Amino acid sequence: MPLSTFPLRARTFATSAHVKALSAAARPKADQLSAQWKGTSATGGTTKNFIGGEFIESKSTEWIELHDPSTQTVLSRVPQTTDSEFQQAVDAASHAYKSWSRTSVITRQRFVMELQHLLRRNADAIANSIVLEQGKTLADAHGDLLRGLQVVETAAGITSNLLGDKIEVSKDMDTEVRRVPLGVCASIAPFNFPAMIPLWTIPVAAVTGNTLILKPSERDPGAAMIIAELCQQAGLPAGVLNVVHGGVSTVNAICDNPAIRAISFVGGDKAGRHIYELGTKNGKRVQANLGAKNHAVLMPDANKNLALNSIVGAAFGAAGQRCMAVSVAVLVGDAQSWLPELVERAQKLKVSGGFEKDADLGPLISPAAKARVTGLIASAEEDGGKIVLDGRGVEVPGYPDGNFVGPTIIEAGTPMRCYQEEIFGPVLIVLRAETLDDAIDLINENRYGNGTAIFTQSGATARKFETEVNVGQIGINVPIPVPLPMFAWSGNKGSVLGDIGFYGKSGINFYTQNKTTTSLWRAEDAVGNRAAVDMPTHH
Repeated sequence: MPLSTFPLRARTFATSAHVKALSAAARPKADQLSAQWKGTSATGGTTKNFIGGEFIESKSTEWIELHDPSTQTVLSRVPQTTDSEFQQAVDAASHAYKSWSRTSVITRQRFVMELQHLLRRNADAIANSIVLEQGKTLADAHGDLLRGLQVVETAAGITSNLLGDKIEVSKDMDTEVRRVPLGVCASIAPFNFPAMIPLWTIPVAAVTGNTLILKPSERDPGAAMIIAELCQQAGLPAGVLNVVHGGVSTVNAICDNPAIRAISFVGGDKAGRHIYELGTKNGKRVQANLGAKNHAVLMPDANKNLALNSIVGAAFGAAGQRCMAVSVAVLVGDAQSWLPELVERAQKLKVSGGFEKDADLGPLISPAAKARVTGLIASAEEDGGKIVLDGRGVEVPGYPDGNFVGPTIIEAGTPMRCYQEEIFGPVLIVLRAETLDDAIDLINENRYGNGTAIFTQSGATARKFETEVNVGQIGINVPIPVPLPMFAWSGNKGSVLGDIGFYGKSGINFYTQNKTTTSLWRAEDAVGNRAAVDMPTHH
């Protein structure tokens, strides 16, 4: 994840002297989004708060300009939600919880079933918003939504997954355990998955009977605003979901407000540690997914074509702005000779605006992100590394102001800054290892533990790797081994804070607490026993 998902202050991004305008492919999409959706703008208007079932224009005096990463065109102005507006959202969620928590599980299940239908029907609008605000290619934006949709569909199984336990522990005495909701919860989402991450939390929180305050990234909140409107159309009562915006002050308000019981966060190390420490200090349950440095090991016996194509796709897709991107390739033994072909395949990727035909990767989210990525590339040479494919200075026809960095491949060593830090861009670090044991040691010594992969045709090699490597999510001939939502997110080490994972059974555990009831109803006390007519034989 990026090192920071919220700004220290409202900011605008630098632009060059000539007038900025959306591309011909993007303009009609922006016009349509602004015309059809209540909470979001892609034509220079404002992004609304969603409080108590209404899209409300903020009274804030502090606004953040949201720019198209391909052209720097202003799409919307996002408010720093005021203290009073934030409290209104908390009050709305608290009030809605009183009735929503007592709504039948069948009714809550019906909501998520209707939501998945509406998300599919409006997938183009959500994907278009992601391309405009975040910069992903259109195909990748649809994938962002699809992975969130899978969580929605899995949440529809709540009637089975929320079943409790009951047993007769003694004569006429039963003990029953039920899962009950926590109360008002909060979700803080990152910029790199503006649809998927809100959909990791909204359906699971709501279907278990909680209410939710969502703070999407101030860099690309449009998808979240569309999803909020679809939740309303799906029958979610007013106040069950509320959306607020902003930076540090909004995050701190979430961590400090005593009515909020739990916080779900996906983002960078700095923000995640702050939220975890402040939230837990205030007695809240916190789950936080942080940074990553994901290694893929290429063994000499691997299917070469599969391995190289998988690495190229996983390293450079979404311009490398994925917490599960492959950011390190470890070439083992004779596989070290594959580096030239890896470079050749990466060179063939097309860098362009997300709506352009055959675009493989789009821009980075902001000029600041581009500057940081290019700075880390430069540091590789300063530290003694070798840049074998340099994506700096890439020229994209029709997009002179875009935040573009082309695919970059660097031969490096583990002490180097470009290896130690999460780059969060289209940059692949290549390390060499003589043996499988050496590769495993490299991975285990890294402080992160989000994901890893190995490419091999040996079952014994794969078995040894998955047994000995200390990483939460492991792929065998699979480059991005994110589990489907019937399982749970399982990153470990420095990639995670908190001990309850996202979605799946862990997600249900995060948004519920156990209530145990032990009851005694003696059979002899039952009303309606037959009258006794026999002479008593004892007192």
